[in-house]
Amino acid sequence: MSKAEHARFTALVETARRYCALIDEAPVKPDWLLGLFRLLPELHAAVVALRDPGGGPVAPEGADFEARFNLFTRLRRHLGDRDRYWLEYDDPGDTAGDHRTGSLADDLTDIYFELRRGLELLDAAGPKEAAHLWEAGFEQHWGQHLVDAERQLYALKVNDRLM
Repeated sequence: MSKAEHARFTALVETARRYCALIDEAPVKPDWLLGLFRLLPELHAAVVALRDPGGGPVAPEGADFEARFNLFTRLRRHLGDRDRYWLEYDDPGDTAGDHRTGSLADDLTDIYFELRRGLELLDAAGPKEAAHLWEAGFEQHWGQHLVDAERQLYALKVNDRLM
């Protein structure tokens, strides 16, 4: 990695650590959603600036479904009615039922586990592998969750519902 690439990667690592700490602490701090509202654009910018150093193939994660479900449940319970949102293909005119398909708790959970996996890989295999995992995972999966979470947090912010 060049000096500039290393600096960008270091910024991403620090942002990933801050994100995971916010999620680990949620909802201990009453302004944790405001912290996420401010942090997610930093995360987005950091991962987009990352240049994939071309690590090995990204192996499927050995998912700990219980840990994922527990985190999702905790976040969803705390978010309450702020959790669910409309996606662009949903029909907001459908008043017969609640058919919203987006979940902020799901977005935050998926981002969390992708970032944690990269941080664990950083310790086990080094920066090249972690950078590759984050870049490939962002393009294949968690990038959409990040965009959706940013959009929902923005909607909550402009409607004064972050706290």
